[in-house]
Formats: sequence, structure tokens, C-alpha cells
Amino acid sequence: MPIKISTKEYKRVDLVSVSGRVDSSTAPQLEKALQKIIDGGRYRIVVDLSETDFVSSAGVRVLLAALKQVRRFNRGDLRLAGMSTKVKKAFDLAGLLALFQVFENSVDAVGSF
Repeated sequence: MPIKISTKEYKRVDLVSVSGRVDSSTAPQLEKALQKIIDGGRYRIVVDLSETDFVSSAGVRVLLAALKQVRRFNRGDLRLAGMSTKVKKAFDLAGLLALFQVFENSVDAVGSF
């Protein structure tokens, strides 16, 4: 299943919606989308994973790298929204849920900024 990434810029936050599988072959596309936002000087990002059925270690690395970049110098944050039970469980087992703020849906996540 090909990955589909769409970005939407709001006044105070950028929303990145990801659908499909994030694995070693599609993670660079997600990285490029996130990097474009960060390079544009925007550091408040919500990644909506409600349409994502799988995130590999490569995808996790991309999210962690982006999180590190936006939090540097206390500039912003990267928050996750709409994680499926399967994806959330994988993050939990890896001990990553403590690093990210996770929301039920993108509306709550965007509103949290």
C-alpha cells in the first residue's frame, strides 16, 4: 500500500496526515515532509496517524529525529494523534509513548498548542 502524506498549515500549528504503511521504503517521504515544515521555521507539528496501519523502526526514527529538532532550544513540539491500537502498542512496548504527547484525534492535538 503506497503512503500518502498531506500537510495543512494552520495559524499556530502544522498538521501532517499520514495514511498507509510507514516502513523503510516510505519513511524518507515522511522525513522530507517534516523537514520541509521545520526548515520553514515552524516547530509546532501534529502527526495524524489515524489512517496509518503500520510504523516500522525507520518510521519511529523519523518521528524521533523530528521531535528532537522541534524541541531543541525549547521552540516547539511534535504531537501524535489518532494512533491505532496496534501502532500505539508498538510505541508502548518500545517505551516511546512517554516521549510523545498522544491524542485521540487531530482536533484535540491541534487544539493543545
